[in-house]
Amino acid sequence: MSGSPPGSRSDASFPEWVWASGEESSDPLVRHVDSDGVTILTRVDELGGCGHLDRMEGDCADVAAAGAGVLRYGMPWQRTEVEPGVYDWTLWDRALAAAGAAGLEVVVDLCHFGLPDHLCGPGSEGGGFSDPVWVDAFLSYVEAFLARYPGPRWFTPVNEPITTAFCSALWGAWNDGLSSIEDYGRTLVLCELADATAAAMIRADRPAAFPCAEALQVPALVHPSRAEEAETLLSQWFAALDLRTGHPLDASAETLLAGVPDEWLDRLEEVADPTGVIIGHDIYPVSVQQFAALDQPASELSIDDRVAAWESFARRCADRYGLPIWVAETSNLSLEPDEGPAWLDALAAACARLRAGGVDVRGICWYSRGDQLDWDAALVPPAGEVTRVGLYDMQRRPRPSFDAFRRLAALGAPGSDA
Repeated sequence: MSGSPPGSRSDASFPEWVWASGEESSDPLVRHVDSDGVTILTRVDELGGCGHLDRMEGDCADVAAAGAGVLRYGMPWQRTEVEPGVYDWTLWDRALAAAGAAGLEVVVDLCHFGLPDHLCGPGSEGGGFSDPVWVDAFLSYVEAFLARYPGPRWFTPVNEPITTAFCSALWGAWNDGLSSIEDYGRTLVLCELADATAAAMIRADRPAAFPCAEALQVPALVHPSRAEEAETLLSQWFAALDLRTGHPLDASAETLLAGVPDEWLDRLEEVADPTGVIIGHDIYPVSVQQFAALDQPASELSIDDRVAAWESFARRCADRYGLPIWVAETSNLSLEPDEGPAWLDALAAACARLRAGGVDVRGICWYSRGDQLDWDAALVPPAGEVTRVGLYDMQRRPRPSFDAFRRLAALGAPGSDA
């Protein structure tokens, strides 16, 4: 099977604008304390827990019913590589067929926070995302995927490298369980190496584009006393994309590389390339934080405050890289579901202003199709609590954001006459 749904573009160009959604597929190993006070390791299973594996076809049809034409979609690597070098493609076969039947074009998501059991966790041969052994294993997986599915043209090889590195190697609650800036820098470099090398492999195999996805933390209403702190935060975010595209790092971000072996950096330098990259901004209400004076309480940020902060950041990002941008993830996360339409309207209006001002913004992806589990607490602990951020709830009933999304999708690109 080709895995290429109707309407796929043979030249692999990413459209001038897309309305998209995604299926939440996170599957990291999470460290948490059980009721007896013992630290345990649990494999998160968002696809299974949210019921998607039992109704792929219906869920993909629901995405199309909302007016989306594109789906960010991936099956967990650990469910596919069941033993080292042994792949079970059953879920991928079903997923790509379901998307195709719904008329959705897929952005293939190959690594979404989790590794196969033989690369991370008790008794594994690898040390997780901070161990370079996973990179070569991932590239073998990518090669096998390309051989089986000649159709897909849009890929996010590694989802959110910053989040993967932070949660696994600085916060330490996921996967590797490490917590140092040196481990964070090493892990970030390996994530970008995996992403860039996979992209090079894919480009060598077929015409392709790479709509990326990266979590944001955007400063807002910055007090002068914290301006340097805010700039350092942004430089460290830019560092990830700098590494991926070959752009020079800011001086304040170079310390992230202090513990990274030269061999890894040399290998990354060989493949760092902006070709086909659409910069992904994963922007939620919770992504924007006020930087008030330390001796003053922060005020409540409005939706307009938050969107204005992102809009300013998007302009800066476009100036720095000269690459297209898309909102790879958004939802009402940290707001109530009935505030989702106002958030989406404000975000679409900002995209219209950016596009009118010459910033090449390519789309908005509501993430995700359905409600999620435990994402308001970054999956820790994995308690099965519903995070109410979907276009649909767990019973597949439309939430308020569904009507807003469908209304906007029917209008086409924000600010257009369509």
